[in-house]
Order: sequence, then structure tokens, then C-alpha cells
Amino acid sequence: MDRIRIQNLEVFANHGVFPEETRLGQKFLVSAELLVDTRAAGKSDELDQSIHYGMVAQEITSYMKTHTRKLIEAAAEDLAEHLLLTYPLMKGIVLEIKKPWAPVGLPLETVSVCIERRWHKAYVAFGSNMGDKRAHVEAGIRVLREEPGIRLGRISDMIVTEPYGGVDQDDFLNGCLELETLLTPHELLEVLHKAEQQEKRERLIHWGPRTLDLDLLFYDDEILESPELVVPHPEIEKRTFVLEPLAQIAPWKVHPVLKKRIKTLLEELENK
Repeated sequence: MDRIRIQNLEVFANHGVFPEETRLGQKFLVSAELLVDTRAAGKSDELDQSIHYGMVAQEITSYMKTHTRKLIEAAAEDLAEHLLLTYPLMKGIVLEIKKPWAPVGLPLETVSVCIERRWHKAYVAFGSNMGDKRAHVEAGIRVLREEPGIRLGRISDMIVTEPYGGVDQDDFLNGCLELETLLTPHELLEVLHKAEQQEKRERLIHWGPRTLDLDLLFYDDEILESPELVVPHPEIEKRTFVLEPLAQIAPWKVHPVLKKRIKTLLEELENK
């Protein structure tokens, strides 16, 4: 990914733990690497095809002055998120905030925090087989749409499928959606659970009926395993109700473990 660099922008602001820091203020040096595809701007020579680094520098200055934090870790986190939400062409950012007047009582040049944040692509399966199924699904999608760190992409058709797992219950309304997010996988999982809980989802029977089911299928190409979350979601390759709608929106997505495209996995399952 191409990068636009802003190096050691001086900002006088009032971040700090100690009262004199927030009262008197001090100098901070902010450096930012903006991850952006500059190809279009390089070919067209038009500014609207890129990110105006002068405006970004002004935005950094304004935000640092008006959003006071005790820790530069918090200042960096907030500023990175703000810039990524403000500039649609920005795919990611490497941000460093230096504190040259850090009150540590020892001779040093500077103390700094450097973080990298970017948009991640994820795929989520949704389903419902209780009550007004479509209304439950639409309410869950609305929660995702309203989350600041999420941008919804393509959404598949909703398809009617038979229950999976052998439990006697009503047919499901299933589908998949694509999103971009600034959240970590576990933070995204919390949002999915919040949406389920809003629709009064109860986890009483494994593979049982539910008002709303939201499953994180993929998060970039990461392979994760924890007590709370496994990514890619287990048994994707065995579930037509996942593969069929997913193939509508991401047929060429490669499963990072199986090394096969979604389109291929669906064809293999249908031919069994």
C-alpha cells in the first residue's frame, strides 16, 4: 500500500496525567503515515483522487487541541480512529505521538507511542427462524450499520433453508453480508452479540431455534482460535445455507485454511 507521510507536526495541547500538564499544556510531535492507493492521483494529477495532507495536518492539530486525554495511548487511539472515519480513501494509518517534555525527572529526548490501525474486511452470516424472521434480521443489520467502526458492504439475498443439526424446528431465513471494520475480531464479536441480545436471542439448545444468529465467518485472512471465537468459522464448507449466500457476494474469497474459493466449496458440496 502507498503511503503519505506527515513527519513531526508540532501541536501544543493539554494531554497528561498531572494537573500542570492539563492546565499549562505542552508540545507534542505527531507523525502519520497514511495508507492510501495513490495510483489514481498519480495518473490523473487531481487532488480529489488522493488525501489532502495539509487538511489532514490541520485536522490532527484541531483534534489534538480539543480532545484532551490523560494518556498519549488514548490520544493516539482516538486520533487514529477519527482520521480513518473522516477520510474515506484512507485504508490505514501508522500514527506516532511524541512527548518531548515528558515529566519523568530524567534526561531523555522524547517518549512516544506508535500504533497502526486500518480497515479490516469481514464476512458475517445471519439467520432467524422465530417470529418475524425478516424483521429480526433487518434489526440486526441495522445495529451493524449504526456502529461507528463498521461500514457495511454487500448483502446477499435472504434464502429459506432447512434447519441444520437435527433439531426439530421451523425453517430458517439465512444470508451473508460483507463489512469493513476498525474493530478487532473480539470487539466485532461483542457487537454481533449485542445485536442478537437486542432481539432477545437465547442460547438454550445447541443448533436450536433462535430469533437472530450472527456468526463471524472470516476476518481478513486471519486464523484465530480462542475459547470465545474461532475464525474462520468452523464447518463453513459443510453448510449450504452459508456457502450459497456467501457465494453471491464473495465467490472468489479464498478460505485461508482450506485454500479454496467459496464458489469451489459450494460446487463441491452440491456435487456430494
